[in-house]
Amino acid sequence: MENYDNLIEAINGLKEQGYVENFNLKENCLECRGNQYKIFHNEFEIDKAFRFEDDSTPDDSSILYAISSEKYKLKGIMINAYGIYTDVITDEMLNKLKFS
Repeated sequence: MENYDNLIEAINGLKEQGYVENFNLKENCLECRGNQYKIFHNEFEIDKAFRFEDDSTPDDSSILYAISSEKYKLKGIMINAYGIYTDVITDEMLNKLKFS
């Protein structure tokens, strides 16, 4: 598994690997392409995940997900903050996005 020093480097590396979509986290699905696609928890896989923490500001932390959907033939990324700023989502989405 590759290692990246920062979020921008990771985003660029994943885009070079074909993860070109930008997914947005909604309560019960992921959306992309201006809400054209709504992808539910059983329609995508987390291929890779990277955690980035800011040493000077612990609240400024995020997880970058590399996501693919065989059903829709899409590959993309999603960035999600964690800690007190995480979004309200369904249990199915929460379980799918758990960072191990």
